[in-house]
Amino acid sequence: MIPVAKPAVGDDEIAAVAAVMKTGMLATGPEVTQFEEEFAGYCDVEHAVGVNTGTAALHVALKALGVGHGDEVIVPAFTFIATATSVSMCGAKPVMVDVDEHCYTIDPDEVSEHLNAKTKAVIGVHLFGQSFAVEPVAEICADADVLLVEDCAQAHGALCKGKKVGGFGAAGCFSFYPTKNMTTGEGGMVTTNDAALADRCRRIANHGQSDKYLHTELGYNYRMTSIGAAIGRVQLRKLDEMNRKRQANAAYYTKYLDAPGLKTPAIRAGCAHVFHQYVTELKDAFPADRETVMAYLREKGIGSAVHYPMPVHRQPLYAGDPGVRCPVSEDLSGRVLSLPVHPGVTEENCAYIVATINGAEW
Repeated sequence: MIPVAKPAVGDDEIAAVAAVMKTGMLATGPEVTQFEEEFAGYCDVEHAVGVNTGTAALHVALKALGVGHGDEVIVPAFTFIATATSVSMCGAKPVMVDVDEHCYTIDPDEVSEHLNAKTKAVIGVHLFGQSFAVEPVAEICADADVLLVEDCAQAHGALCKGKKVGGFGAAGCFSFYPTKNMTTGEGGMVTTNDAALADRCRRIANHGQSDKYLHTELGYNYRMTSIGAAIGRVQLRKLDEMNRKRQANAAYYTKYLDAPGLKTPAIRAGCAHVFHQYVTELKDAFPADRETVMAYLREKGIGSAVHYPMPVHRQPLYAGDPGVRCPVSEDLSGRVLSLPVHPGVTEENCAYIVATINGAEW
């Protein structure tokens, strides 16, 4: 079976973990500090704060920015649910808006339409490895005096107009889940150019401590472990190479997939897509439904997945507001299909996947 996702870890990561184990410093420590500094340098930002998940990164950043009860935060409806739940965790209201039908990222016009006096922030998601339309969204936020937060969980190393994601907004929030472009097992990172914000993120992620056993605000146990940081430091050194392999696999698919009605991913002008996922879309002209395609691929030893089968505003958690309308997100949720694109996929695998899809008799 060619898995749809697989972490690219090996002997270097094992050796790094073993070295940390021998020090006895398994919780947060110097290894985390080193990883933070290296990740900040990679993203071309001044500060990075390591935490234990991508969701924690979003929660910490929003809390540190002052998001709370009575506030609204605009989020795309077509994303992983943590983008919205991190807002709810702050006591604020996530306002779901639709995405553009070509790149699947937050629609700037939708952002403008949903701004009001309660809007505290906008979370733009760099989805599937591609940046959202940063310039128009950032301009809208600046004009409205609203915070811009980047959800970079799926876009490590992605570029927009030559600049890496994670440094466009007040804060960038990364995830290091095993299937991401780089991993720490579980983990996350907040990036920012604001020293005071970084300090507050660090406090909130460590029980609200400003000094040992001195707790000045409500905080959480969101610390990154030294073991995770050790893995992350090795992964960061490999990240550009792993992204190039993802891009090469994606380019092969896009060049050779020619099944009628199968839409391959659009790449936004001026942006470098790092293909966390290779997300196709089954248009009306495609001769089979998604379940049939997935079953056929599985029979042929090819993994596939749906990202995402239900938009956030339709999830039972948030389905209580019948006034939310996101037709593009709803349509996409019934059509998208992800193919294996991770660095472990070989060119021979790509050729087999292309031949299987192009040659299928539905």
